[in-house]
Amino acid sequence: MSGEDTETGLPASFEMVWGVRDRPAKGPKRGLSLEQIVEAAIDVADAEGIGGVSMGRVARELGASAMSLYRYVAAKDELLALMIDGAFGRLDIAQPTEGTWRARLERWAEIELAAYRRFPWVLRIPITGAPIMPNQLRFVEWGLQTLGGTGLAEQDKLSAVLLVTSFTRSFAMLSSDITAAFESGDPTTARVMPQYGELIKKLTTRAEFPALHAVVDAGTFDDDEEFDGLDYDFRFGLERVLDGIETLVDRQA
Repeated sequence: MSGEDTETGLPASFEMVWGVRDRPAKGPKRGLSLEQIVEAAIDVADAEGIGGVSMGRVARELGASAMSLYRYVAAKDELLALMIDGAFGRLDIAQPTEGTWRARLERWAEIELAAYRRFPWVLRIPITGAPIMPNQLRFVEWGLQTLGGTGLAEQDKLSAVLLVTSFTRSFAMLSSDITAAFESGDPTTARVMPQYGELIKKLTTRAEFPALHAVVDAGTFDDDEEFDGLDYDFRFGLERVLDGIETLVDRQA
């Protein structure tokens, strides 16, 4: 990321969010602030997708000049990182504290999935490093705390949290892509999905694809008239991931 070197080594805008750097003095656009810039950028992304976000577009949303934004944010990649953290900050969520470690970690993953569904454009921003912003680190802290008392080594706690969040993000991306295809009115999706099982039977033979035909015969694709976000599949996958972590916890015990 761009931006001048600071005491923390982070861009100036990140330090402003953390409160370890003074905010710029008021410029020609009276009342403009880093928070306003981030909020406006999120609004643009919500309305137009991440492809619609640019320094110039956000400036127009604020009725300001692009140059006035650069007094707060040095580059677009900084703005994208700030937007991710700002999006998490918009969520009305509470730390999972009830139940067993497994129930708390499951709830933690559900919160993350809900965040991606509320702000699907976040998934289109490449991950360029470890989380370092306030809301993101707070969420990581919650994930680590769910494993308190399990007896896992600290490295294993972090690895378990990384495993769960990696599964959740990957699944959210798949769900988002399919949802976008349904909502776009894509004729191929509209034709194929409602009759997917029947198409498989027409295009393949039971001798060639016996396992796939068994899935079709079980009625797995009978309810594909409307896309449900693959909720069952998310639950199934998450449970298997948690089963593996539980095995590790039991082994430590």
